[in-house]
Amino acid sequence: MAAKSIPGGTFTMAEGMTIARMGYGAMQLAGPGVFGPPPDRDAALAVLREAVELGVTHIDTSDYYGPHVTNLIIKEALRPYPDELRIVTKVGALRDAEGGWHPARSREQLRQAVHDNLNHLGLDALDVVNLRVGGFDRPEPGSLAEPFAVLAELQQEGLIRHLGVSTVSAGQVAEAQSIAPVVCVQNLYNIANRADDELIDSLAAQGIAYVPYFPLGGFNPLQSETLESVAARLNTTPLVLALAWLLHRSPNILLIPGTSSVSHLRENLGAAALTLSEEHLAELEGIAS
Repeated sequence: MAAKSIPGGTFTMAEGMTIARMGYGAMQLAGPGVFGPPPDRDAALAVLREAVELGVTHIDTSDYYGPHVTNLIIKEALRPYPDELRIVTKVGALRDAEGGWHPARSREQLRQAVHDNLNHLGLDALDVVNLRVGGFDRPEPGSLAEPFAVLAELQQEGLIRHLGVSTVSAGQVAEAQSIAPVVCVQNLYNIANRADDELIDSLAAQGIAYVPYFPLGGFNPLQSETLESVAARLNTTPLVLALAWLLHRSPNILLIPGTSSVSHLRENLGAAALTLSEEHLAELEGIAS
């Protein structure tokens, strides 16, 4: 059987792990507010299976989505997992009974979170674990040394293969690197919010992946007349164009747009086939300013 085409191609990290640039984020498989079960579990299972069928080999998740909901759906939909599939998860937060989000970075909480991810995904080791450090949409000052060292211990124990960090500053990335190798950074970034431009270029030079969350603006979708105008000329949607721009921005950028719809999944993956000329890129550059 011929190998599947991987949308957007792949990126090989400094630690040697190859991962699809066009991935899938599982956050939207949980219920409203990323809390509780989805309204249609069969539809959630179908999206995951379709993603893998279409060549996606990178799924981003966390056990605090639901909580536990997305990981259990991933296990039901995809286990036994394809050899090429890479599942990336996050730790460092937990949910209360009302769905609130709280930091959870003590030694005991991090060890429990890793074991919960392993159990709910049905894995013996996690491909990548990101330590979430900052707030909802931006880094917060402070050291990450203590919690990141806990994850480094779990890596030495064989429960984690690779480590990453999320919602961090450049200084916090460097601090983490002084403890253990970092293969990816996951921060808020999109065509209109480009505070991490310098960090992205620095990471690219080091072979470290950059994974933008809220690539389409998050809970307030991107709005731009320029984006709409260029998209119309390319016969695509503004949001697909925003994803395509990210793929063009730097070869180390990996995308994890989420959806609970098979048709929307296919639309998102279409960004990998969209070619942007130098003129298009120059026009889109003005959006951030």
